[in-house]
Amino acid sequence: MIVRLHPTALAFPDPASALGPDSDAPGLLAVGGDLRPERIVAAYQQGIFPWFSEGQPPLWWSPDPRMVLQVADFKLHPSLRKTLRRFLRTPGCAVHVNRDTEAVIRACASTPREGQGGTWIVPDMQAAYAELARRGVVQSVETWRDGVCIGGLYGVRLGRMFFGESMFAHATDASKIALTYLVALCRRDGIAWIDCQQNTRHLASLGAAEVSGAAFRAHLAATVHAPPLTAWEDDPTAWRWVLAP
Repeated sequence: MIVRLHPTALAFPDPASALGPDSDAPGLLAVGGDLRPERIVAAYQQGIFPWFSEGQPPLWWSPDPRMVLQVADFKLHPSLRKTLRRFLRTPGCAVHVNRDTEAVIRACASTPREGQGGTWIVPDMQAAYAELARRGVVQSVETWRDGVCIGGLYGVRLGRMFFGESMFAHATDASKIALTYLVALCRRDGIAWIDCQQNTRHLASLGAAEVSGAAFRAHLAATVHAPPLTAWEDDPTAWRWVLAP
C-alpha cells in the first residue's frame, strides 16, 4: 500500500514496505508532501529519495535491491586511466568541486539521454537541490575545459555517505572523469559507499553492484549521522587516491 504523506509532518513509512521488484513500480514507497530541505534530508537519512515527472506529485522511492558503488571496488579501466592522465596534462583542463553546482543541476536536467523523452529533474526539483547546495548538503564535481563545464555530477552528502543523483557529459568521458574524482574524494574522506539508486550497465561496468535493502539501510545507520564534513574544495592531491601506482 502506497502511503500519502502528511503535508507538514516529516515522517515517512518504513522503507522496507516499499513496493517489491515484481510490482509495477518497484521501490515506490509514498506520494505527496513537499520538497522542503528538511523533508529531503530526512528521506535520504532513511534511504528514500524523490523521483517524479512534470505534472506528478512528489513520489518517494526506496528500491530493494539497491545499486551501490563501493569505492574500494571502483574500476579504473586502462582506457579511462589513459584518458584521465592526458586530460590532467592538457592546459585548460581541470576538475573542480562546487564551482557552479546549480549549473550542473540544470545541465543534468536538460542534457538529452538515450531512451528518455524528458527529465525527472523538474523545476521544483532543481530549486530544491539548489537550496540544498546553498546549505552545503548537495555537492558537485565538475569537469572543465577552457573555462567551460563539459561534464559533471551532483549528489547529496550526509555524514560519511554520498548519494549520487545525476551526471551529464557534453564531451566524451567528461562524466567519467568527474566520477573518478568523486571516488578519490570519497576514499580520502572515508566515504565507503556511493548510492547509485538504480542498476545500469554503465555503473556496473565501473564496479557498482546491487546490495539488499536491509544491507543498505544498515550501512546508512552507521554512516549518515557521522560528524559532517566541510564542503569539498579543489584538492589536486586527491588524485593520488585513484592514480597511485
